[in-house]
Amino acid sequence: MPTVSFTQPPRASGELLTPGRWAQAGPRAPRAGPGLECLCLRKAEPWGLSRASPASAPPPNPGFSARLRLPIKESAAAGLRARPYGSNTDLALRVMVQAWYMDDAPGDPRQPHRPDPDRPVGLERLRRLGVLYWKLDADKYENDPELEKIRRERNYSWMDIITICKDKLPNYEEKIKMFYEEHLHLDDEIRYILDGSGYFDVRDKEDKWIRIFMEKGDMITLPAGIYHRFTVDEKNYTKAMRLFVGEPVWTAYNRPADHFEARGQYMKFLAQTA
Repeated sequence: MPTVSFTQPPRASGELLTPGRWAQAGPRAPRAGPGLECLCLRKAEPWGLSRASPASAPPPNPGFSARLRLPIKESAAAGLRARPYGSNTDLALRVMVQAWYMDDAPGDPRQPHRPDPDRPVGLERLRRLGVLYWKLDADKYENDPELEKIRRERNYSWMDIITICKDKLPNYEEKIKMFYEEHLHLDDEIRYILDGSGYFDVRDKEDKWIRIFMEKGDMITLPAGIYHRFTVDEKNYTKAMRLFVGEPVWTAYNRPADHFEARGQYMKFLAQTA
């Protein structure tokens, strides 16, 4: 990926760099992609965590992307690339998550697929699967102290914003089908919904599907090794922040992918929480 020259905006010591602050840095050259552009800002020095760079750069996307250097004090947690499944910040959860066991009816995956009678799933059951959830104020994501707190505590140093809709995402229907293929990642998947809505489906310990409704203000972390999938709902619009620990890794491994170490570690975690 070519490096784009830029001037770092002035900031106070310890201040988290946000899209709004980067906007003060002046003009930046766009990097062209297949039918879209993104701004990719990179700092010359690596961020504090030790992590190998991916073999290839992430694909361009229609949003802001930046690697942010966060001034984090030395601690046992700060030195770890991955934290224990199910760990939490002390941020109070203000609302209950909307989640339920899916029905087995065929049809459009963008529909809710709620069974009758309903089988709701609460935060505690999701936590036992390693799924973390927060409710934030998406209208102030550029300068939100609660979001900063989560990012610092969990070392989410890289972010970008992606818009999933027919007008913004090339090959929209093809991409939606790809997102809905059951898969896992070797790293945590962190998504913060800034606008719109959609569904994350995750497998429980008995391999049943749990559907998690995500709307504006919802932030979720899916642990490495969990089988899952994503789809927009019938509104066909989701705007989300994607976050990573260090350099982003985008690779999805469709099921079956049980041979990966991340899957083995996740299965050990499930056994411990049984």
